[in-house]
Amino acid sequence: MPLDFEVHDHTLDNGLRVVVAPDPSVPVVAVNLWVNVGSRHETPGHTGLAHLFEHLMFQGSRNVAEGEHMRVLMGHGSRLNATTWFDRTNYFETVPTGVLDLALWLEADRHGYLLDAVTQTCLDNQRDVVKEEKQQRYDNRPYGHALEDLYGLVFPEDHPYHHSTIGSMADLDAATLDDVHDFFKRHYGPNNTVLTLVGDVGAEQGIELADKYFGGIPRADIALAPRTEPLPPLTAPLRFERTDDVPDDRLYLAFRLPPDHTRDYLVAEAAFDILSGLATSRLYRRAVRSEQVATHVSRSCMGLVDGVSLGLLTADAAEDSSIDRVEEVICEELTRLADEGPTGAEMKAAFADFERGWLQALAVHEERADTISQSTLLHDDPQFINTHLDDAATVTADEVRRVASEWMRPDSRAVVVHKKGAAA
Repeated sequence: MPLDFEVHDHTLDNGLRVVVAPDPSVPVVAVNLWVNVGSRHETPGHTGLAHLFEHLMFQGSRNVAEGEHMRVLMGHGSRLNATTWFDRTNYFETVPTGVLDLALWLEADRHGYLLDAVTQTCLDNQRDVVKEEKQQRYDNRPYGHALEDLYGLVFPEDHPYHHSTIGSMADLDAATLDDVHDFFKRHYGPNNTVLTLVGDVGAEQGIELADKYFGGIPRADIALAPRTEPLPPLTAPLRFERTDDVPDDRLYLAFRLPPDHTRDYLVAEAAFDILSGLATSRLYRRAVRSEQVATHVSRSCMGLVDGVSLGLLTADAAEDSSIDRVEEVICEELTRLADEGPTGAEMKAAFADFERGWLQALAVHEERADTISQSTLLHDDPQFINTHLDDAATVTADEVRRVASEWMRPDSRAVVVHKKGAAA
């Protein structure tokens, strides 16, 4: 049976999509906005602008002083943050019920009237903040460049997923104030945004409040990013190695996967769980426990919308082993899954783990709001939280074998290795 979370969907006259999921179990409301702009919407020579706005949005707007958005909400006991990804930027806070009006007013002011506060001084300051973030999170952190290395290897140079969200510091230095203002005008607007409210708010009340605070923001002339051609699996392995100051030799195997919100992507997620998602998974049992060639294995699937997604296996080589041996074991297990498929017991274990994680996530207001915003903005599916579990339950072993054979053969891998040693 589908889950039965109450979900109400409404679009304001200016195009803002409002989704309200009432839940009066605790006196808080998760306020969650997803804007349909991420690093894939950037053009060559102008990378990093989507992420830059994640910072600029906290530096004041027409009626809110610099730093006041965060200070005021935190002063009322709220939690808040923002993130940038390939396909979107999101802004979110969880507030006591009595602070909902204030939170919506603050969000409307920055989403509608940010540019009043984006001066040259503000831009210069936040550009420096982003550079510092890059040093801390990428340049001076073990394995900090791993994902950049992977994106650059898996996706062609002219592909929108080729560069990371933080972008090029040279591009950021070259960005003028006009460039920054123009980016906001082309991508930020109510008709390119989803607002989700989850918690102690009724459906009619939530829609009325959204209209009260956001309804006066005019529609924007949105620059839609052209969709790229779907990427097929790689036909031959690709490889990149880096020597760096890291604690262990680490191996990354990445695979192109079908786009998010497709049947084959759902099946691919199950395949990765069977390989490396559990303590009973194939790679953990063989590489870590039995042969002890690795000290750690993990997997992740990145659901993306522009013609391709990404699947990733990660392993740390044991001290008396080697990257080559770990890679050999992984490739053997990839071949075995593609040739033989999973067992019934593996299918049951993978689904049970998925079910536990899915229900656990949806029990949290913030997670539920984020999931609703994602499925609504990127897939026009606000009821996804209620149907996804049933869909996952229908995945079959034959489907897993087929998708593994089509997308996860050893020849389809892109390999990044970070080895211990002096940084190059």
